[in-house]
Amino acid sequence: MRARFRRLRNLVLCFALVAVVLPGQLLTASAADGLIVVEPPECVPTCPAPIALADQLTVRSHRVDVTIDNQVATTRIDQVFYNPHSWIAEGTYIFPIPEGASVGKFTMWVDGEPIQANLLDAAEARRIYDDIVRRLRDPALLEYVGTGAIQASVFPIPAGEERKIEIEYDEVLSANQGLTHYVYPLNTERFSSQPLEQLSLRVAVTSDDPIRAVYSPTHDIALDRTDETSVVVGFEESGVTPTTDFELFYSGTPDPISANLISSYDAATGEGHFMLLAAPGIATDTDSVVAKDVIVVLDTSGSMEGEKIEQAKEALTFVLEHLNPEDRFNVIEFSTGSRIFETALQPASAANAAADWVSGLPATGGTDINLALLDAMSMIEPGRPTMVLFLTDGLPSEGVVDVSEILSNVESAAPENVRLFSFGVGDDVDTILLDSLSQAHHGASTYVRPGQALDEVVSGFYAGISAPVLTDLSLDFGEVHVEDLYPTPLPDLFAGTQLVVVGRYRAGGEAAITLSGTVNGEAQNFVYTGESFATSAGADFVPRLWATRKIGYLLNQIRLQGEDPELVSAIVDLSVRYGIVTPYTSYLITEDDIFTQAGRDEAAANSSQAMQAPQSASGAAAVDEAEARGRLADADVAAPVSSSEGADAVRIVGPDTFVLRDGVWMQTTYDPSTMTPQAVKFASDEYFQLLEEHPELADAFALGQEVIAISGGQAYQVVPD
Repeated sequence: MRARFRRLRNLVLCFALVAVVLPGQLLTASAADGLIVVEPPECVPTCPAPIALADQLTVRSHRVDVTIDNQVATTRIDQVFYNPHSWIAEGTYIFPIPEGASVGKFTMWVDGEPIQANLLDAAEARRIYDDIVRRLRDPALLEYVGTGAIQASVFPIPAGEERKIEIEYDEVLSANQGLTHYVYPLNTERFSSQPLEQLSLRVAVTSDDPIRAVYSPTHDIALDRTDETSVVVGFEESGVTPTTDFELFYSGTPDPISANLISSYDAATGEGHFMLLAAPGIATDTDSVVAKDVIVVLDTSGSMEGEKIEQAKEALTFVLEHLNPEDRFNVIEFSTGSRIFETALQPASAANAAADWVSGLPATGGTDINLALLDAMSMIEPGRPTMVLFLTDGLPSEGVVDVSEILSNVESAAPENVRLFSFGVGDDVDTILLDSLSQAHHGASTYVRPGQALDEVVSGFYAGISAPVLTDLSLDFGEVHVEDLYPTPLPDLFAGTQLVVVGRYRAGGEAAITLSGTVNGEAQNFVYTGESFATSAGADFVPRLWATRKIGYLLNQIRLQGEDPELVSAIVDLSVRYGIVTPYTSYLITEDDIFTQAGRDEAAANSSQAMQAPQSASGAAAVDEAEARGRLADADVAAPVSSSEGADAVRIVGPDTFVLRDGVWMQTTYDPSTMTPQAVKFASDEYFQLLEEHPELADAFALGQEVIAISGGQAYQVVPD
């Protein structure tokens, strides 16, 4: 019987449910959000051994639709499963409720028919999870410790047929420091062996107060805002295995600009990390929008001939058509020389004439970038916000062609009020030049790759910056000492967008945060009282997001200014601590000695030597690198674990990173030269007692039967029974 049971365990039921093994029952896997206890099949005369993991139930679709009305969330899940086997799958469904959720009404249907379901509290669910771990010698379900569950009998899924399962539940969402928080459980990577065929999640939020900040720390979401009090967010994926729960934060306030703080403090290291979300409204009147000047510098050299120049003209026409009434503008086209639409900045009313002028521009000649940018700087008036949109598809080939000299010339000529946004068209651009120009002048670089529509990229970008509401930003955090803020310097704030600032602090407590800036030449201060920096752990994503931004910043510094051993060492330390793979740390998955400072220092020196070969500033590889480093520096979501070879040996658990070494999952902050781990046998009474005393270890222990994890400065080592 035991041998037969082992064979049955190899069957994996991979769909939106995770199966649980009880005596005589079958462990199955999940690719989404629940648990199911599945009866093993009856095989006549006997079951083949082993049954391949590829033979599984699959998810035909998994849709999640959420409505949130003033903090009351209704979640509806719609899943279609297919059974390719010759046996019937049936059992008990268990849906883990997000920790801290207050679930009210819930309903479950199978193929449209309502079925009876039970709501289990956290203690009842915990007994089920612990029993499974003891019986199966598999700790994976420990990640659900502390959560309640919905339990129901599941109708059989006949061989070769589909079954549609739906569940709907209501919950009252919590709000902290003005941010409402929603969580949907998707993290089943430990159970899944097959990806979902289709996954979609949609959240529609309505609020009595105007909605300001909308942020997901876990997923890149599409966002649709039609008015001040409603927003729809979501994402769609196919062929994926979810690796993290979906989280959403949003704020509702009548304040013209909201500011909301999320923070986490590590008592063991004395280090805190925070994220500040600052967001204005989407609807603005003329008085609240900062009047600005817009200067477009357009490359019309011969290499722009054809589709590129036509798309550039379309993009420029969009910019001209979307000037605000009080804006001014000018257009500079350059090739071997440069030409200006008018000698002085023009009112927005002259946009149509400029569009006609642009439509007749030919593409011919060389590329004198230096002359064109100096012409742009010469017409900027100090004190008035000015945006320079610089579009080019090539390298400097006329006039001053040395990149360092061009940068120096522009730096000398540019007033402080200029914001320079570079657009590199194609791969034959100098990424060092474009990135340096943007970084030095408080802007950003965007690369339009071959096959992308230039007009769509530029118009989409300009739509986001067309209505500045606060410029020359600064932040003051009162009595709380903060450091290592990113982005640096702070960008301007635009209607319908939000600013995500991350940083570190030394000691928590309450603070009055002041956001200062300029509106049409007048200083403005926005004070937010009662904000509190955490004095304990929480918001696990914040430290990793800070580390992602800092690594991106350091990589850009190295790329633009040259390599520095201290910067390389800092990148290596952050990469090891937070599991972020970089050009300097791609080897860390297989490096033996990364758990001591001496080992990391040696690794940093070795990787620095390996990176000494000169890197080209242009070409597809250079643009790839520029975009990759830019994504880190500007990230709003913490960098995922690399998908490169060996990345399956790295796991992120809350704020911590674990690396697989000789069959043991080791926390990267574990230092064997200074720490003596306390051993505990897997699934022993002492093991479960330790989890009762330190529930924060549950997610780490869920990694496997051999783990070294740290809590409160003490290392604990799980060893096989």
